[in-house]
Amino acid sequence: MKSIPEKAPSPSHSEPPSPQKGELTSLEETISPASSPSSPSCFTKTQKHLTVFLITFAATFSPLSSFIFFPAVNALSTSLNVSIGKINLTITSYMIVAGIAPAVIGDMADMTGRRIVYLLTMSIYCMANVGLALQSSWAALFVLRMLQSAGSAATIAIGYGVVSDIAAPSERGGYVGAMLLGPNFATAIGPILGGALAQHPGWRWIFWLLAISSGLCFLLIVLFLPETFRFIVGNGSRKVSGLHRTLFSYPQQLISSRSQNVCASSEDTSNDEVARKPFRVPNPLASLRILWAKDTALIMLINGIYYTNFSCLQASMSTLFIKLYGLSELHAGLVYLPFGVGSCLGAYCSGKIMDHDYRRTARNHNIVIDTKSGDDLTGFPIEKARLKSIWYVLSATGACTIGYGWTLQTHTHIAVPLVLQFITGFSIAITFNLCCTLLVDMHPKSPAAATAANNIVRCALAGVGLAVLQPLLDAIDPGWTFTLFGALCGGCNAVAWLEWRYGQGWRARMREMGINR
Repeated sequence: MKSIPEKAPSPSHSEPPSPQKGELTSLEETISPASSPSSPSCFTKTQKHLTVFLITFAATFSPLSSFIFFPAVNALSTSLNVSIGKINLTITSYMIVAGIAPAVIGDMADMTGRRIVYLLTMSIYCMANVGLALQSSWAALFVLRMLQSAGSAATIAIGYGVVSDIAAPSERGGYVGAMLLGPNFATAIGPILGGALAQHPGWRWIFWLLAISSGLCFLLIVLFLPETFRFIVGNGSRKVSGLHRTLFSYPQQLISSRSQNVCASSEDTSNDEVARKPFRVPNPLASLRILWAKDTALIMLINGIYYTNFSCLQASMSTLFIKLYGLSELHAGLVYLPFGVGSCLGAYCSGKIMDHDYRRTARNHNIVIDTKSGDDLTGFPIEKARLKSIWYVLSATGACTIGYGWTLQTHTHIAVPLVLQFITGFSIAITFNLCCTLLVDMHPKSPAAATAANNIVRCALAGVGLAVLQPLLDAIDPGWTFTLFGALCGGCNAVAWLEWRYGQGWRARMREMGINR
């Protein structure tokens, strides 16, 4: 029988580890027991559910801002008296900022805490939408769209950091799946809302809707979203002040402090000095250092290829359906629904799949799961746990993408490509969640920065894909165009196998080199 590595001593009963040399983030840190990624979490089930609801609400605005805008392109072109090409430039600028902003803001969240960054980004986003609703020039639209992107793009990356803070690895999949329900729902409802608002009240109400809803989200964050960053609150037992503290906590403390005492008693940290990371100017390229790690690079490559496929499918969908099936713009917005519904279902199911695969892998290796303190992933085959079911969805995405292209080229009944879109959305959502959760597992000290680096990679690949999409459609038609994208997706099976087979060994070798992630 394969020997089982001894489980590391519980951080609550051990001395703080000494700083490691060669850490990828180049930060020398001394982690107190409470701030260790594997120490017990003092957040109750109710607190975790409320926290995940709030970060889901915030994460919804990044894809919603993009998809709700598409149906308003013609209306904006007419209203501002500019060409559609100029309006499309604002979409390009939005994507560029969406690729860079999470690297800066995610890096900041791994230094100053999650709550402060949420307050900053949501206030920027809300004010940008007010400006967009009031502006009447293309220059203002261009600048404010970039500001809007800067305020919303990092919310998903920070959300992964929050989940890593409050959830043990054995339950992390379910929380990640729940968090991504909002962004996946936004891709379905965004084009419908955009088309309806642009057609009747006018395009300005698109931005007023975003401003009002983001203002509500900001208020809920001020009232209820706790600071979760372990270098500030430890396992949740440390008292915080200022912007790190929710408004709701003040009257709650006056009513009762019983729950805080129980939590603090589990780990005597109430008087400990908070361990903080030294402040530095966020560097958008610093997070890309983690790409030198082979295991990280492979996961980001899979995620990037699938995001490219996702972006090209979404960007071409309304245009192709209007051209091939004679749909109106409003009806063309409805064709996004199957993909969006499939994505929502995939996000929900991915959490169940990941938690099931984690338990099964632990059982196969005779490892007892610690749902309270969290498992020590040093000797745990986390790559095999997270990638256990990825083969099915990688193959399904490739096959359905190819089939989708040929159904369009042969003018098959409209129901067929829509069904294939549903399956593709379901499979892509699961792939995203599996890969991003594995990234968080591999980078427990800086999950937001790791997710931000992933965002840069996938936006860069998607930008290349979108640049060649229309020339490919014009040259080789939808059939062969999506055959190419489907083949790339199917080829990710080989990349995933390399990670599944060698990932744990690569991690062990990096620890031997003194690289602490």
